[in-house]
Amino acid sequence: MNPSTSPYDQQELRSWLNLTLPAGIGPRKQQQLLRAFGHPDAVFDAGLSAVAGLIGIKLAESLFDGRNNEAQQALIATTLAWLSEPGHHIVTLADRDYPQRLLESDDPPSLLYINGDPAYLNRAAIGIVGSRNATPQGIENALAFSRVLADAGFTIISGLALGIDAAAHEGAIRSEAASGTIAIIGTGIDRVYPSSNKKLAHVVTGKGCIISEFPLGTAATASNFPRRNRLIAGLSQACLVVEAAPASGSLITARLAGELGRDLFAIPGSIHAPQYKGCHALIKQGAKLVECAQDILEELRPQAATQSATPEPAPDKPEHAPLIAALGHDPCTLDQLISRSGLTADAVLAMLTELSLEGVVTNLPGGRYQRLIRS
Repeated sequence: MNPSTSPYDQQELRSWLNLTLPAGIGPRKQQQLLRAFGHPDAVFDAGLSAVAGLIGIKLAESLFDGRNNEAQQALIATTLAWLSEPGHHIVTLADRDYPQRLLESDDPPSLLYINGDPAYLNRAAIGIVGSRNATPQGIENALAFSRVLADAGFTIISGLALGIDAAAHEGAIRSEAASGTIAIIGTGIDRVYPSSNKKLAHVVTGKGCIISEFPLGTAATASNFPRRNRLIAGLSQACLVVEAAPASGSLITARLAGELGRDLFAIPGSIHAPQYKGCHALIKQGAKLVECAQDILEELRPQAATQSATPEPAPDKPEHAPLIAALGHDPCTLDQLISRSGLTADAVLAMLTELSLEGVVTNLPGGRYQRLIRS
């Protein structure tokens, strides 16, 4: 919806904003009012008493007072100015472009602020989520899975956070297909959190879109992110958890996706790594264990599953083979590598330096090393 098309459109949008901006009147109560009266204009036309009969007098007074509240009307003016800029959109429940999958959820937002192309909201999509404090292998997995799934035609949805989220968006951007990526944020659409992802956010708007249900200027607060997570689950037809600690917000997304009947996938990891405890818990609860993106495609698109997983390549240099074998797939210390490989300390250190420069091995905190498996 663009308010510049006609005065009527702008007035209609003001009604939607006046319905959604007052504090305490969330999506569920907004929809209760819309079901009763049909349209934001009709809500206000019904009068204070009729509205109070549905949501209580205090919330009703807050709703009606908002139309005369100076701060709220200034925010509406700011929103309309933002909306006049290229690539900026607002989609309401009454619009044809409103994402159909969100309508299946219990409390779809009454409106969405969008920076980018709204057409991506109704495409086949997979959510990819995981830890902000991701391991190098987790980053590599998110990049690889995201790119392959994007190549297969799926829009990639994530939350623009550090770690797995950022890698998922980056993998989709690297795809040669035009599948695109959607970033769902827990702030106002005019903010980027964390600020270190501003460059990534700019690229996402050109390769998909960023969306938010929060008013312009909304800062990042802890309570916003579970709401953001429900939109990731709602917009996705399947959800992949790459890395997740036991108390990870990614598990909230996974739970919500499961409640909506979405396909749920998880990548396993070392039994000793806390970053995978959440993934293992999901697998125990019924999520499908996946080792490559093809596992997901076989589940979602059986007809497209024509390729088998590529075998792991042998080391480029034969002399590296004993150290590669000693590394295995779990983090290990220098002493463990020396003991397992039978090589001298000097030889192990020299090889680790070379393999690190080649991106085969990464250094972890605590003086540990881990092999990176590139998909």
